[in-house]
Amino acid sequence: MRNKPIQVFEHQTLYYGREYKGVAFTQKHFEALAKLNMLHDNKYFILVNKGIKFSQYVGIIQIDTLTIEILPKADKAIENTTVWRNVLIEMLRVTRKLKVNQVGQADVNKQNIHLLDIYFDWFMREVEILIRQGLIKRYYKETKNVTALKGKLEFAGHISKNLIHKERFYTTHQIYDKDHEIHQILNLALMVIEQLSKGSYLYAKCKRVQLDFPEVSAIKCSGTTFDKLKLNRKSQPYEKALEIARLIILNYAPNISSGSERMLALLFDMNSLWEEYILVQLKKACINTTYTVTGQQSKNFWGNMSLRPDIVIKQADCTKVIIDTKWKQIEGNKPSTNDLRQMYVYNDHWNSKFSILLYPGAHQSDIFHRPFHFPDHSCGILKINVLNEDGKLDQRIGERLVEAFEGVGFLDKDPATTSLI
Repeated sequence: MRNKPIQVFEHQTLYYGREYKGVAFTQKHFEALAKLNMLHDNKYFILVNKGIKFSQYVGIIQIDTLTIEILPKADKAIENTTVWRNVLIEMLRVTRKLKVNQVGQADVNKQNIHLLDIYFDWFMREVEILIRQGLIKRYYKETKNVTALKGKLEFAGHISKNLIHKERFYTTHQIYDKDHEIHQILNLALMVIEQLSKGSYLYAKCKRVQLDFPEVSAIKCSGTTFDKLKLNRKSQPYEKALEIARLIILNYAPNISSGSERMLALLFDMNSLWEEYILVQLKKACINTTYTVTGQQSKNFWGNMSLRPDIVIKQADCTKVIIDTKWKQIEGNKPSTNDLRQMYVYNDHWNSKFSILLYPGAHQSDIFHRPFHFPDHSCGILKINVLNEDGKLDQRIGERLVEAFEGVGFLDKDPATTSLI
């Protein structure tokens, strides 16, 4: 049976040999996490004495029956794990990294299921849809001994394998059935879910899906396997299932600590997630206005180097505001010198008069500062509350940003946005 999850916030530390709300974090768990971190260039954690210090990566890790949820937190004053768990799930949903159906959403709010279970359930629902629609067949080549000559005879293999058995032929021939690479990948993902869902309500569902799924050959998957996979018109319905399968398979690490532990880690860079969430909400807020919003616009800077601001807002083909999102807490109102230099270069290369360093807040009202003046342009700081009055992730954050920029003159007020104010 699964244990209840250990819940920690980003940048917190877990020490082995201790219990966290009745759940033990052991040295074996520590060693498994350390090995996982080494395989990913030590970007997920920082190893400290007898412990793991988490970085800006949030999400979920499962090691056998132990589950660790790493949650974001925009404010030290709010320690409620339910609030920040729901913030993470909602950000993943809005940026389309997660799909929560109506039934599943009720369970998520009650914390009856883990974040990992949501992905597992999503994947199995996609596979069930494919099974109902009818699984496709594909041509593929197979090289083996057969009793009738068909395809291309492999002379070297035929001589070495069939010197005695004259009735056999070692050939390479085409087969048209359901045992092809796409189904082999989906089957591998189902096997991972079977391993990691034992003790949960999803285990029985996984076994049912496996019974309906055809028997296929085993496959070893890497990132290259997915990169080389080409979908056509017939296989296009498999796209979403394969995306989730990639996430599950490439983050699964069986026997990572030279023991019996099996691990799956689904971790997301909170800086990137915050940037994507703001971009999505700004684009939504600027529909039917004269504002255009783009993300990750690139310009050559020096040699092979390029500049790429997070978000650019234009009006009438004129760059109005450049936004650089920062998922961190800033002490006072003093950004780093490097951040200010970066904003200066952005303003200069995009001919923008205004740039903003956007930080998250949670308990205070939005705080705006514009103390940094350059010769022809300026840079400001905006701490924006990510939560609404109900303590949930604010879905109007894009509209509030537009209102704030219009209020301080960064944007020329658009008649189409007056209904938002």
